[in-house]
Amino acid sequence: MNTIWIVMPILIVLMFLLGIDINKKAFTDIAHNPKAVLFGLIGQLVILPVIAFSIAWFLKLPPVYFTGLVLVACCPGGSSSNIFSMLAKGEVALSVTLTALSSIITLFTLPVIMEFVTAAISDMSGVKIELPVGKLLIQNIVLIFVPLFAGSLFKHFCPEAAVKVRKVLGKMAFPALMILAGIFFLQYQKEIAGNFASLGLSAAILIVMAMACSSCISRMGRFSDAVRRTIVIEVGMQNAAQAIAIASSPFIFNSGQMALPAICYALLMNVILLTYVYFIRRKQN
Repeated sequence: MNTIWIVMPILIVLMFLLGIDINKKAFTDIAHNPKAVLFGLIGQLVILPVIAFSIAWFLKLPPVYFTGLVLVACCPGGSSSNIFSMLAKGEVALSVTLTALSSIITLFTLPVIMEFVTAAISDMSGVKIELPVGKLLIQNIVLIFVPLFAGSLFKHFCPEAAVKVRKVLGKMAFPALMILAGIFFLQYQKEIAGNFASLGLSAAILIVMAMACSSCISRMGRFSDAVRRTIVIEVGMQNAAQAIAIASSPFIFNSGQMALPAICYALLMNVILLTYVYFIRRKQN
């Protein structure tokens, strides 16, 4: 079974939910707090892929896992980060702004970064990994931009219905992602078990380093605690569903193995971020 047909609906739902969350306040926040938005985007779009590439190179990951780890680092945001920001008493409007902007910007930055990465991996390992840039761009537009725009329009024209839909789909999104991770685990349990030391370690290091680096840059920006927590969560939480969709898509990489770093990341991301939120809330009480 090609899980892409399960991944795609989940990703569409997640991006539709994000579209519902977007409002005028999210974008006016750019004008009110441009420095925080800029620092957050730098963390998501620049620092995180560099960290992932460095970790994969240092741990000498096989080419398919190397590509998969950098891929998940290139897929920032997701509606879950907005919920985590709320739980951590961060700036939810900033969280929505960063998630929306990064989702749109990565339509163009992701193909550029991944084309560079696949070429670098091919040079280093001799294993050629093909990246159909045009198909990647088209798939991202269909799975990311279209449902994002549709959710925003739906909220604009049917605000009351959007609130009800948000409540229902919001409860389904996270369990659906965990079910997806479970299906992948069952399909590739032998490979995950045999390589969990490297896959789990690389994913955990990526999450922790992403949070640490984003905390450092937000301190450099001298932001409030709420803004700093938001940037840490936004940079630490990646759109694993998007990475899985790209890795397993028959139109792009067509590789379930390449999706395994994203699966490990999704599982560990929630554990580590929930722990972070727990200590934040405990400190506040």
